[in-house]
Amino acid sequence: MPVDLDALLDPSRAALLMMECQEGIIGGGGRLGALAESVARHETVAHIACVLAAARRAGVPVFHCTMSRRPDGGGAVANCLLLAASRKGTPLLPGSPQQAVVAPLAPAEGDYVVTRFHGLTPFDGTELDALLRNLGVRTVVATGVSVNVGILGLTLEAVNAGYQVVIPRDAVTGTPDEYVEAVFEHTLRLLATITTAGRVEEAWAR
Repeated sequence: MPVDLDALLDPSRAALLMMECQEGIIGGGGRLGALAESVARHETVAHIACVLAAARRAGVPVFHCTMSRRPDGGGAVANCLLLAASRKGTPLLPGSPQQAVVAPLAPAEGDYVVTRFHGLTPFDGTELDALLRNLGVRTVVATGVSVNVGILGLTLEAVNAGYQVVIPRDAVTGTPDEYVEAVFEHTLRLLATITTAGRVEEAWAR
């Protein structure tokens, strides 16, 4: 069935979500070396920055979906290997340089920052869904990391909540590349409309 991408991306009904675009995750201080390397190699931040600029020009709500940890680790449990690994290395303490969004994507006045202290995805246990609904959003544009977990989880949650999901393929990444391609081929293309950062920019420039 043909998809009317311009209708899906109507600025009055869309929102841009940036998943874990934080210094301690994808920046120079990233704890996940292979992921940060993939972000650099694919110039993912530059592609997200183009979508971000287009969103702001078009008046599309911008959401920074971040993660953080209390200094004492309170409220979070290591109930899987990934969360256990996240407790090692540089902690993403509130207000720390590592917890901050990378400079090219830094929050601006009017943006929304939705932070979670436990879990792997941005909807569960946060105000994200309520904020989106209050803004009349019907389509979320998912960008950031990682295709392995965060983007996949965001997409599943958004679809379950009744949203349309658009993913600019060059504005997300994961590791290794072969696995990312498999996730798109066998899962994400069945859940979301896959496009490019340039095509989203074009839609929001009209």
